[in-house]
Amino acid sequence: MSYGEYGVLVFFFMQFFQVIVFFIPGEVVQIAGGYIYGTVYGSIISLLGICAGGMASYFISRKYGKPFVYKIISKKQVKHFHKILKLGSVNYIVFLLYLIPGIPKDALAYICGISNINFKNFALYSTFGRIPGIVISAYFGSRIYTKNTTMLIIIGVTMTVLFLLGVLKSERIIKDILKKDENQII
Repeated sequence: MSYGEYGVLVFFFMQFFQVIVFFIPGEVVQIAGGYIYGTVYGSIISLLGICAGGMASYFISRKYGKPFVYKIISKKQVKHFHKILKLGSVNYIVFLLYLIPGIPKDALAYICGISNINFKNFALYSTFGRIPGIVISAYFGSRIYTKNTTMLIIIGVTMTVLFLLGVLKSERIIKDILKKDENQII
């Protein structure tokens, strides 16, 4: 199905809503963006839609507060991320959380909305943290289009390993990074 001249707008809103609803896997949509629009243009459209959705999620949770967030995200997960957000500078932690693959970034936007990070810093640090993952997903999609099987396998295996590390070891990774930063300052 082609949306013609509205295709970019439709894709933008798909990215926007996939963040707000957050049970739709974002990587699949990002890969599709790379396949349809290429690495650069697919990355830009994805980044704009995803960041707009993240900002909307942030504002929704700011407006409706913890009771709303606890209805859509388990208390256990919210408490877990609040604990991580207190490990160091909240801006730096938000950047790392959005950078590390495997962390539920879309749910994190709602959690950040009830944390002590202000909107400007949330928008800035979450955006910069998202860029590498979005570009890699779009690049993967563009390689599907060109049928570059070798590169697809390399990216697929690498991203799977990084995803699993992020899911299983994200808190440990952040603690280690913060510990290294503290040791370099001393």
